[in-house]
Amino acid sequence: MAASTSTSHPLTNRINRIQESATMAVAAEAGRLRAQGVDIADFSAGEPHFDTPQHIKDAAIAAINANFTRYTPVSGTVELRQAITARHAADFGSDYRPEETIASTGGKQVLFNAFQVLVDHGDEVILPAPYWVSFNDIIRYCGGTPVVVETDESQGFSLTAAMVEHALTPRTRVILLNSPSNPSGAVMKSEDMHALLQLAARRNLIVISDECYAYLDFTGKRFSLGGAAKEQAERDHLLVVGSLSKTYAMTGWRLGFGMGPKWIVSAMNKLQSQSTSNPTSVVQKAGVAALTGPQDCLGPMVAEYIRLRDRAVEGLRAIPGIQCTQPGGAFYVFPNVSAYLREGVAKTPAELAGRLLREANVALVPGEAFGSQKHVRISYPTSMENIEKGLERMKKFFTALK
Repeated sequence: MAASTSTSHPLTNRINRIQESATMAVAAEAGRLRAQGVDIADFSAGEPHFDTPQHIKDAAIAAINANFTRYTPVSGTVELRQAITARHAADFGSDYRPEETIASTGGKQVLFNAFQVLVDHGDEVILPAPYWVSFNDIIRYCGGTPVVVETDESQGFSLTAAMVEHALTPRTRVILLNSPSNPSGAVMKSEDMHALLQLAARRNLIVISDECYAYLDFTGKRFSLGGAAKEQAERDHLLVVGSLSKTYAMTGWRLGFGMGPKWIVSAMNKLQSQSTSNPTSVVQKAGVAALTGPQDCLGPMVAEYIRLRDRAVEGLRAIPGIQCTQPGGAFYVFPNVSAYLREGVAKTPAELAGRLLREANVALVPGEAFGSQKHVRISYPTSMENIEKGLERMKKFFTALK
């Protein structure tokens, strides 16, 4: 029998709408070079460099030993959903119930499920730029159209209700917010976020608020739109997305959550029942321990991120031609490298990032993945030694180009 070919068995239109995650692609290439013995200063993948706290690991081990290894409800155990809502209420003043909550295999699955149940072919989604690499592809996969709203670097990449309202059309279905932001680290003003939710309520739209970095807010004004939404009309138009990955150094555990109107959560539960079903049972027990146990791991983490951020910004600004805003949260810097985008050097951030990896052994993610033709993203959760090594290599590389 003849072998199947791509011509006789074409892929679907929906899979051809999206690209492989640029972040993961760069991290994979850096790993390949590292396996060959190349010393890479790696700033590509966005994840904490801290170990998962011991009491969380102990809870997972105890769950395995207790044979807590069977299916759970699709949306997670009641115990986990109660822990999610209680933690959020204590920290942000929200008032969600377990039946308004779903747990999934990471915040990314929560977002994927949400867009699949809310956005149909021809629907538009307001997408502030720069944006996280997966937002654009998730919207396109479900047949939606991203309507990009450009933010201004000179204004700290801030987003206002007036900017969004100008972009609304009769086809708008969802307004997507992400604060603190990946990749810029920008933190929206709480009044701007609330104004956008009120706008959505008036126009019968849904706000999806990706707050996976809510605990990594360096402004001292930690905020969740879920806590600010006190009126039922506002709550009816808001889905809050969170994750344990960044807060508790649990990226590989894959546990995220969504909180919002029961009709949205129920639809997400239906979709999840036909895809992954429940998050891993033992991870759910670890999640309960994370949410209900000691929270004293957060303070030292945040303090270290601020120390690393300050050094990264200082070092980048010392490189001639590089501009870099001071991020207010998350753990990324998003330097402007447009001074080096020219004929004979690199025409695009992707070309420049390729040269940095090959010639200076520095791995970072080009701005195209985030909707920018001027920037690159540097993820700084790493050792200070690695920060210094990377800064030295970048300064040498860019100085030679000048």
